[in-house]
Amino acid sequence: QVQLVESGGGLVQAGGSLRLSCAASGRTFSTTAMGWFRQAPGKEREFVAAISWSHSNTNYADAVKGRFTISRDNAKNTMYLQMNSLKPEDTAVYYCARRPEGGLRVHSYEYTYWGQGTQVTVSS
Repeated sequence: QVQLVESGGGLVQAGGSLRLSCAASGRTFSTTAMGWFRQAPGKEREFVAAISWSHSNTNYADAVKGRFTISRDNAKNTMYLQMNSLKPEDTAVYYCARRPEGGLRVHSYEYTYWGQGTQVTVSS
């Protein structure tokens, strides 16, 4: 069984930074792609970033490109999302997700395992 647990969310002022973590347990972590998604109230879940198993390839949504950085430490079974220059529109519940295989996919249905989410609130 795969478990994903996010942490690091909170309240921050616009222009500030947060670092989210996603701790994975269960089946092999290092050979699958992983990603971050977010969902704001009243909106659909949207893709934020994805990283390959070797962490040599990454993909970002246009809205976060240049501000967010995704990374992973396979030895620690942990993925990260460094978020800088945060904006009020970044306010959402952030979810980490894991695919059953590789590939930097952007659709939520292409990810099999999900965490419970962590709230990020950016005040103006």
